[in-house]
Amino acid sequence: MIEPKGTTSPSTRGQGGHGLRPVHGAVVAVSVVVAVVVAFAVLSSIVGFVAVIVKIAVIAVIVGFVVRLVTRHARG
Repeated sequence: MIEPKGTTSPSTRGQGGHGLRPVHGAVVAVSVVVAVVVAFAVLSSIVGFVAVIVKIAVIAVIVGFVVRLVTRHARG
C-alpha cells in the first residue's frame, strides 16, 4: 500500500518510524517549567494586587470606625 510521506503504518511502527524522540521530551519538560514559572509570577502579582486592595479597604474601615466614634463622642 502506498502511504503519504511522513506517516507510519502499524506495520512500520517501531522500525525507525517518526515517533517521539528524546528531544521532544526535553522540549515538553522545558515548556512545562516555563509555564509553571510564568503562572506563579502572574498569580503572585494578582494575589499581591488583591492583598493591597484588601489592606486599603481594612484601613479605610478602621479609620471610618474611629472617625465615627470620635464624632459621636464629641456630640454627646
